[in-house]
Amino acid sequence: MTQPTYTADVLVVGGGTGGTAAAIQAARWGAKTILVSEFPWLGGMLTSAGVSAPDGNELMAFQTGLWGAFLQELRQRQPGGLDHSWVSFFSYDPRIGAEIFADWVEELANLHWISGQVPLEVLQEGNCITGVRFADFTVTAKIILDGTELGDLLALGEIPHRWGWELQSKWGENSAPADYNHITQSYPVQAPTWVVVMEDFGEDVAPEIPPAPNYDPSLFAGAWDNYGAEKFLNYGRLPGGRFMINWPICGNDYGEGVGRLIESEAAKNDFLQECRWHSQNFAHFIQKNLGRRYGLAESVFPGNSGGFALHPYYRESRRLVGLTTVREQDILPMAGGRVASLFPDAIAVGNYANDHHYPGFNLPLQPKSIRWGGRWTGTPFTIPYRSLIPAATDGFLVCEKNISVSHIANGATRLQPVVMGIGQAAGMAAAMCVELDCQPRDLPVRELQNALLNSLPDSAIIVPLLNLDISPKNPEWLNWQVYYLNNPQAYPLSGNYPSPSLSQYNYQENRQVMTRQSDCFTGMLRRRDQEDYSFTIAAPEAYHGQTWQIVTWRSHIEAQLQGIVHEQLVNIWGQLNHAGNWLLAEKLDIP
Repeated sequence: MTQPTYTADVLVVGGGTGGTAAAIQAARWGAKTILVSEFPWLGGMLTSAGVSAPDGNELMAFQTGLWGAFLQELRQRQPGGLDHSWVSFFSYDPRIGAEIFADWVEELANLHWISGQVPLEVLQEGNCITGVRFADFTVTAKIILDGTELGDLLALGEIPHRWGWELQSKWGENSAPADYNHITQSYPVQAPTWVVVMEDFGEDVAPEIPPAPNYDPSLFAGAWDNYGAEKFLNYGRLPGGRFMINWPICGNDYGEGVGRLIESEAAKNDFLQECRWHSQNFAHFIQKNLGRRYGLAESVFPGNSGGFALHPYYRESRRLVGLTTVREQDILPMAGGRVASLFPDAIAVGNYANDHHYPGFNLPLQPKSIRWGGRWTGTPFTIPYRSLIPAATDGFLVCEKNISVSHIANGATRLQPVVMGIGQAAGMAAAMCVELDCQPRDLPVRELQNALLNSLPDSAIIVPLLNLDISPKNPEWLNWQVYYLNNPQAYPLSGNYPSPSLSQYNYQENRQVMTRQSDCFTGMLRRRDQEDYSFTIAAPEAYHGQTWQIVTWRSHIEAQLQGIVHEQLVNIWGQLNHAGNWLLAEKLDIP
């Protein structure tokens, strides 16, 4: 029987974080879009991979675009708010994240989502990608996007790509090795993690977690010795007494023979089985050492998953050889500054620290962190549009961790919020290419940037300004974005725009933004160090005498904290996070 062939303007293959964002943005711009995913949930890292405590882009200034809209939906839908873990400001039930993406797709009549399919063949005419064949159908489209977790279309279409390490001699990256060694051979890419969600049953009644094959307790010995059991569990605490187990220290990162992921389907399946067994063994180890109070969470993921995510959290994939490559020096702060230099064709923003995972080995990396708002955060950087475009292939864009990036820099560009921004930009670019009848390499980048900046209600930040956390609906937000795109030489090393009048407006606007969960606390604020504050509560009585760390993601609060003298009596409105022992400040007044 002849397979059906579907035709679209834009085809997105892969329903991960980037692919989902790309399909939604392309359809919202008006393109007839087909999204084909392997799994029954959309969202990838944020949902089906179980990493529902995302990292990076936590400052209010960076909560824009589809990332900001996703957070806003989570705040409205997640009972009990998002302040549960200490690894992230945002911890939520992954089922709610999946519901948000499914609802967004359902709202778009010109977006057709098909799940349960993987690509088998990439169709080409000359140097142009024209379609993709799946088991049950074929899709042809004007622009095709690879949003798969491992860059599968790059391999199927024989589009030039990279896998593994580059030496210092390649791009002059200080953190890259001078020569290949046993680490580069053992771990060509970062270790994936098969996330498992555990639950506190309140008493020793949890079903026993049996050990999987090759159980070796010595692999996990000392996993939480430097933290204590409670803090270890609170690392990824989720609502409802559940815990995301994604622990890098003698935990469930798994990289043994990780190169098998791209060797063959059989080799990949062997690796995946071992990866899941490794997480099961870690869960068994946790239960054996901390008691039967803790067991596998039920009914978190679809099907008979037993608390295990639908697939591993992949930190790295095949990486495109693009028109430009993001290197380590492109994500590091400029000398004497707090921000990286701007790419002229910037289309997305990230700020996470460069974070690599290799079991039993810590890779020394160039620092890219600052203290801001009472907490460590990463220095901001931008993603260039040219890193999404193949060097020689037309009709094609990437929109996941598979952008043109070095192995070293991938440690910062792989995080959920920046990948969502990459996906939004790729989807916008694809739809605009259809509209203008041009190839991605010929799309005027300024038109793409303007479209991203003006795409209400989900306008996306392009120029990272640490203190520009007014609403994108405010015309000054757009003015400063455009100003620095037009005048990149004026981009400040501090990452702060210089306008006093806007700073005042910023304060007035943001002081009105109070979440329903905010409570008022009165107490003594002390400066422990630069950008490091403690707060001893006097009232309410229930917290009298307790000392908490003060953190914020709002720029006007950060400015106020810097100006407060040591041992100042203050009123703070915000939310207590018991896992991190911090008070997230939304408003601050001196009585």
